[in-house]
Amino acid sequence: MPMIIRTNRELKERYDELKAGDCFIGMLSFKKVKHRAFIDLLERGVRFFPSALSQTLGHSKVAQALALRQWMIPHTLTIARRVDLMHAINTYNQHGIGTVVTKEDHLQCGFGVRRWDNIEAVYSHVSFNASSYPFVLQPFLEAYTDVRVIIAGEYYEAYTRENQNNFRMNLTAGGTSRPYTLTKGQLAMCHGVIERGKFPYAHIDLLVTEDGHGYLSEIALNGGMKGARISREDLNTLKKELLEKMARSFAD
Repeated sequence: MPMIIRTNRELKERYDELKAGDCFIGMLSFKKVKHRAFIDLLERGVRFFPSALSQTLGHSKVAQALALRQWMIPHTLTIARRVDLMHAINTYNQHGIGTVVTKEDHLQCGFGVRRWDNIEAVYSHVSFNASSYPFVLQPFLEAYTDVRVIIAGEYYEAYTRENQNNFRMNLTAGGTSRPYTLTKGQLAMCHGVIERGKFPYAHIDLLVTEDGHGYLSEIALNGGMKGARISREDLNTLKKELLEKMARSFAD
């Protein structure tokens, strides 16, 4: 019978025993060597719930911009080195893009989101700070509604996040929230993102323009719930049940 491992401690203790068909439920916590462990275990046929891809995407804005860019604001780019930024300058100027936003790879709660008057300002800054790479670059939207979507199995809900004094709409930055009704198109887009990233559940941030079109901002396996109707405890229960069901189905 395939093994189902549920803690990182047990995973480390039985690491050398794991083989094709075995499952791990949880977030891999091999600090500093996580991606190496993912590759090793995936090559051996071990399955992860949540998937290795969703765990990787959920922790990296740059990885999201690589894999999920088709749902993001047009001309969203991953900048990994200076030559990428030089090419981006040509592209953005060609399309008349002025104000831009950069997103630092691993910072959460809006702390790594910065607005710049133009792309040359970004270049001037990072030219003296090589540690800025990699980062996400995208045009700044002047008018949009920031929507947080929570999806877990059949359950979903959405609410807006608003802040009149800060372009960062995160509720941790002092914003307010109210319920939001997703259109069929917006919900379908969310499910498309989830399927592409192999997320079993997700906290998704959308930027909805005045005509109702939604762009993906970010996605995570876990996130803030200050404006949500469901409690953290109830949502965690739903998530746990989903993972257990997925693992048992695979193991059977």
